Parts: sequence; C-alpha cells; structure tokens
Amino acid sequence: MGNLFYGADGQIIQYLDLKNTSLTGKLIAVKDNICTIDFPTTCAAAILKGFQSPYNAHVIQKLEDAGAIVAGKTNLDEFGMGSHSTHSVFGAVHNPLGTERNPVSAGGSSGGSAVAVATEQCWAALGTDTGGSVRLPAAYTGIVGFKPSYGLISRYGVVAYANSMDTVGILAADCKTVSHVFDQIRGYDASDPTSVRPSTLERIYETVQCHKANRKGKRLRIGVPKEYNIEELQPSVRSAWLEVLQILQTEGHPILPVSLPATELALSAYYVIAPAEASSNLAKYDGVRYGNRAREKGIPGNVLFAATRGEGFGEEVRKRILLGAYSLSASAIDNYFIQAQKVRRMVQQDFDGVFAMDNPLVSERSGDSVSEKVDLLLTPTAPSTPPTLASLTTRSSVETYGDDTMTVPASLAGLPALSIPVPIGSDHGEKKQTRPIGIQVIAQYGDDDMMLEFARDLEKLLQSDRQFETDQFN
Repeated sequence: MGNLFYGADGQIIQYLDLKNTSLTGKLIAVKDNICTIDFPTTCAAAILKGFQSPYNAHVIQKLEDAGAIVAGKTNLDEFGMGSHSTHSVFGAVHNPLGTERNPVSAGGSSGGSAVAVATEQCWAALGTDTGGSVRLPAAYTGIVGFKPSYGLISRYGVVAYANSMDTVGILAADCKTVSHVFDQIRGYDASDPTSVRPSTLERIYETVQCHKANRKGKRLRIGVPKEYNIEELQPSVRSAWLEVLQILQTEGHPILPVSLPATELALSAYYVIAPAEASSNLAKYDGVRYGNRAREKGIPGNVLFAATRGEGFGEEVRKRILLGAYSLSASAIDNYFIQAQKVRRMVQQDFDGVFAMDNPLVSERSGDSVSEKVDLLLTPTAPSTPPTLASLTTRSSVETYGDDTMTVPASLAGLPALSIPVPIGSDHGEKKQTRPIGIQVIAQYGDDDMMLEFARDLEKLLQSDRQFETDQFN
C-alpha cells in the first residue's frame, strides 16, 4: 500500500510502497559513518565535509526494504574514535540527563544516536560498536544498546575504523524494539567479506539448538566475572550490579562466580590493535583518492599529503594514526601488535572456558563438564556514571580510555553484548533515582537471540521491581 509523508509546510516529502513489517513507517536515526544516498556521510570529520555516498550501506537498504524511514544522520566521535562523542567537527554531543549549566557526557562514539533515541526523536537508531561505542552511550543515556555477534550484520557501506571489531549496533528504548530491528537487518551479505556465510550460520543454528535442548526446563546460569569488580567501580554502579543479581537469584537463576584472567590485559590490547587497523584504513584519506584537499596556497607537492591530513583530521584521530603506525613499524610490531593479538586470543579462550555452549566458530569442542559453566555473563557496562564534559578536559587519554574497560573484552572476542538501563536506589534507599545505570549482558558467540530474550525478561523484572518500590513508597 502506498503512503504519503508530508513536511511541516504540507508538501509531499516522500512516497513509499510500505510493506507490512514491524518497521513499517518507523523513524530510524543513523550514525554518520554509515553510508546513505539521501544524506551526506561525513564521519564528523573535516576531511569528509560534504561527502555524498553514491550508494546505501547494506543495513540502510535492508531498513528501507522493510518500510522504515531514515530520519537523518547523528553526531559521533570523528571516525568513531572516542568514548564521549566530544571529538567531532560539529561539536560535542550533550546528554539529555545533564543540564545546560553542567552538561554531561552522552558516551561515545555513537552518542548522537543514543541521544536521538533518549529524546524520542526516533523509534530506534543505528550505531557502530568497535570497543563499546553502542553500549557505553546506551548506559549513559538510559536506553538499550545492542552489539550483535561479529559478522551477523553486514558492514558493507560502514566507514571502517577497525575492521576486525567494527559491528553495526542498535539503540532503542526497549529490548523488543532492538529485536525487531535486528531481525530485519541481520543476514549474510556477499558484498561484505566479514559477513558470516550461510554454511556457518547453519552451524551456529545447530549449536544453539543443541545447547537449548540440553538446558530445557532449567534456569539460565548467570556468571559474575570477578575481574570486573575493579577498584575504580563507583559505589552506585556496584550497587546496581548487585541489585540485579539479587533479583535474578530471587527468580531462581543460579549465580556463579567465574574468572576471566585476560580481562586485565584486554584494554591495552585493544588500544594497540584498533589504532593499528585505523592507521591502515585512514591512509586513503589524502585529498587525492578520498577527502577534501588542503586549501593553503604555495604548498610544495611533496607536503600536500601532510597538510591535507593535518587540516582534515582532528587531534584524537591524528593521535591514533600515529600510535597505530608505530605499533605496525618494523621495530615495534613484534613487541606490540603481535603481543596484542596473542592477548586477544587469550581473551576469547577465557570466554569459551566459562560458557556452557561451545563456540560454533571453533573446531575443537570442549570436553569439560558444563555443571560449573554459565549461559550468560552479567557485568556493569561502565565503571562510573556519565562524567561532566568539563571534567573530561582535565583527564589524560589513559584515564578516558579506561571508560571502555567493561566493554572492550566482548569486542575483542566478537561476542554479542547488550547494555540495559537499571534504576538504582538513592543514598537513603527510599526510592529509585531517575538516572539509570547500564548493566551489560554478554553471551557466547551466535547466542544473540537467547540473550535478547533474557534481556526482555530482565527488563520486565526491573519494571515490576520499580513498580513495587513505588507502591511501597506511596
């Protein structure tokens, strides 16, 4: 059935032959590093100012085929490099939970997408998650942020930051909406070499169904990694974490302590691997093949490249390019990049060692007993509540990178992870605060649907708990 959409002046702005899907007529905001024909794709960088993509990203085409409407593009950290959406040529993103006099971080790098959802400017939004760039903004703005298993959603048409970790993610007000969007945009894409092939998808399905049959009638076992209980964890965050665990235990879920020893090395490994891949990916932005050329006159030809990149890239991007180029240099690659890749494998093996379901991408099957293994991991999404933008100006880079401590391990292993908002008790324990804290759920590779189903159930439990306490308070 055809549908007309009108602008504020009454003029017809769009005609769509909408299909009857869960996304029909829904407004979807899109992070500005995902290519769209109808909007510029700038990656919040001066070097791509005004760039118009000649094609839609695969996920955009899938959304439009399902009847969704791309509402517009959202701000981000330049090329997705940042944790607070402050490194943008368009200026910093402001969290709606802050105030005009004291703005707070919206998280990054998908902060614009998170704010668009939190302020109800759209039904859902797409972001990209490399080391937590969907989950951290979701935690800071009080919404749901989902990073699927690596390769389940096509990256074709997504401007690359770190190819081996970049994942299109979904932000929405609730888990049901996330599931609807995920169902429409997932699937194999021959245009993306990292897209999971149909034969592998079939193996994943068989592994998931086998594990599902083995745990039939049993409550999901929830793992609590001791390495996530770090000294820097704010008391309010720890309180929310314990509260959710208590709710789940009351519902009959076994809560089991687990250990992921390589977690302590994960952040360092990430900030070697990601900049290394970024330095390679961004080499093409020289003002000749891609990007705007420096406009300064009298520049000798042999320094045009340097002038263009110096003018077109922001400070954080230049910093990561330099860091990545160094770690890939002949004198440093063995001590940095190779060692970081070894740590990455250790992180993946740690996760495989605690999950009851075997990793469907690994040929060797674990022969260990599953009695002490878990179905899901539950951790904080971030070690603190959102910092003020003013406080970020006095932080060192290392301190800022620490905000990704909780989200990076799942990214290194390519696992599905989701951040869900949890209202926390006030200092006096009388009633819930309006500012929520993000709690992260992590599952084995390919077990995305089970994780989303669990998250929907948890969402209902948290709503029931909140309603009970409100009734008690009244």
